[in-house]
Amino acid sequence: MFHFLDKLFRIPRKYKRLILIATDMALVSVSLLLAISLQVDSLTPFMHPTNWLILSFLAPVTILAFLQLGFYRSVIRFLSYKTLTTTLIGVLVSTGVLVLANQFMGQALPRPVPFIYLLLSMISIGGIRVLARGLYQHSLMSRKTRVVIYGAGAAGSQLVTSLQHDGEYAPIAFVDDWRGMHGTLVEGLKVHPPGDMPTLIERYGVARILLAIPSASRSRRRDILHTLEALPVPVQTVPGVSDIIAGRAQITELRDITIEDLLGRDPVSPNQSLLGANIRDKSVMVTGAGGSIGAELCRQIITQEPTQLLLLDSCEYSLYRIEKELHQLATAQNLSVRIRALLGSVQERPRLNGIMRTFTVQTIYHAAAYKHVPMVEHNMVEGIRNNVYGTLETARAAIDCGVETFVLVSTDKAVRPTNVMGTTKRLAELICQSLAHYQQVTRFSMVRFGNVLDSSGSVVPLFRQQIKAGGPVTVTHPDITRYFMTMPEAAQLVIQAGAMGRGGDVFVLDMGEPVKIDELARKMIRLSGMEVIGTDDTKGDIAITYSGLRPGEKLYEELLIDEGTVPTDHPRILSANEPFWEWPTLNAYLQRLYAALSSLQYDHIRELLKEAPTAYHPEGPIVDLICRANEASSSPAESAVQPCSSAEASADASFDLLKVSAVSLVKSGSHF
Repeated sequence: MFHFLDKLFRIPRKYKRLILIATDMALVSVSLLLAISLQVDSLTPFMHPTNWLILSFLAPVTILAFLQLGFYRSVIRFLSYKTLTTTLIGVLVSTGVLVLANQFMGQALPRPVPFIYLLLSMISIGGIRVLARGLYQHSLMSRKTRVVIYGAGAAGSQLVTSLQHDGEYAPIAFVDDWRGMHGTLVEGLKVHPPGDMPTLIERYGVARILLAIPSASRSRRRDILHTLEALPVPVQTVPGVSDIIAGRAQITELRDITIEDLLGRDPVSPNQSLLGANIRDKSVMVTGAGGSIGAELCRQIITQEPTQLLLLDSCEYSLYRIEKELHQLATAQNLSVRIRALLGSVQERPRLNGIMRTFTVQTIYHAAAYKHVPMVEHNMVEGIRNNVYGTLETARAAIDCGVETFVLVSTDKAVRPTNVMGTTKRLAELICQSLAHYQQVTRFSMVRFGNVLDSSGSVVPLFRQQIKAGGPVTVTHPDITRYFMTMPEAAQLVIQAGAMGRGGDVFVLDMGEPVKIDELARKMIRLSGMEVIGTDDTKGDIAITYSGLRPGEKLYEELLIDEGTVPTDHPRILSANEPFWEWPTLNAYLQRLYAALSSLQYDHIRELLKEAPTAYHPEGPIVDLICRANEASSSPAESAVQPCSSAEASADASFDLLKVSAVSLVKSGSHF
């Protein structure tokens, strides 16, 4: 039958219209004859010529009335209340014609006949369309994915309407938390309590749950998703209300559950005065602008309307991509901000000086750094050059050029690091702390936080790819934990914290509770509608494998070296009092470290990293790729003079760039 209906629904529109006209004429005729029969209680009306005379002009007049009302332009599959209203008007016109004809014929029909005819024709003509629409939707049910919609509010109602007319999903029921809705009908679908979900899945073959609560808080969404984890179907959601209002998405654009839905906490409204303090009407530069954090900082900064935004990055493609995005954003929001994309390395001070002087930079957000722990561990010399001396060169250029504010984007891996990357970030903090107390030209502050969701180095995109590929999902260790924060929140807090700085401040962002990575992976698998393969390897869809901690990786991260913190005016920003070296001591140390880097004395580099007040405590051998390759290729006789050894100390490799006779911009008259 459904095969026949498919063919019927696919015939050309003009033939469908002719079928409907013929059907309506038949229904008008049957309704009138049946109305007369109900009054005279016999089949006599079918033999009476007067009745056939009335019917001969009643049916055409009714069809003409429907045509004038545009009744046959309506599409049955999109049947609405307006269509039913048009039906009623057309039937009323038809009934009026019947009354007039009866009067003209001298009351040939009993008085109740027109009223009965009105009811019968309305029921038959309207009913046949409702039936056809129902059959059409029922035929689609067999080809569509059956879904339950969580949320019977306005968003859920709008979603059902859209899905019923188009798309691949067939909604069969609503689920809602509000008890007052339970048992009611919304868009023809019954509203059930959440506890009915397993029954609905089993009874109706539900294959997906659609979350239609765009205005719910992140904490509420997280709680709901926690209750849906155990169900054997994937969960999707409509976009958030902010994206819908901003026009970035529509209510019907379903997407997979994001990590923000699982871990995201309710944001704190930003302090607008702090957001704009170092940006509005100023010349602002972001180093590492093409990276995940740098790019998000740029997106936040441009909305605060600086006079110009300078994007500095050494990667041409990343720089091109963020420049293009920011130009589109500025056009969409009608922002008159000059955007300048500048290629360059933070290690090249002449280039930095030229940029800062030419464009009179007033605020710098220093996000340029190598952040991938194993990558820096395998390339320790370049990691130190970029993260430590890149910060030093940028900071000194800022002082030389009279930059007002310098904000270093740091990381929780700088606290008691077991890896080179974390140690370099702590050394970068030490440089900013020391310079902040050594001069009064530039105000330095540092902002330390944990992992950013969906950043380039985040584990979340990797998990998503592995789940999509069918697994396995790789976790380094079953007990490893990390702090997480969304990129927009992190960038906003970095900007606000930087505005609070008085000089030498180390700000720590409140990251919430640490997240167990193993449990995060399991949540993502379950909310994809799959099960984790158990230890017996007999049940489940996707396996979780443990690859072991990578070089330099810790089981858990910390945000503070010491426990003492001071609250600030922002509830999610704390100020930490961290120890540091005065500049003369740090300057001498940096010269020795640079000499070790220049002569590739890997053992000596590690000892120098331990010497600094970074609390660096490596837990394994040096794994730098050049060092390991040289060791592997050396004969025993040569091993004593390999670059991995500290025997090749070179007095000629001093860091001349640090030897500056005087800094004219230091108000106190001190020298570097």
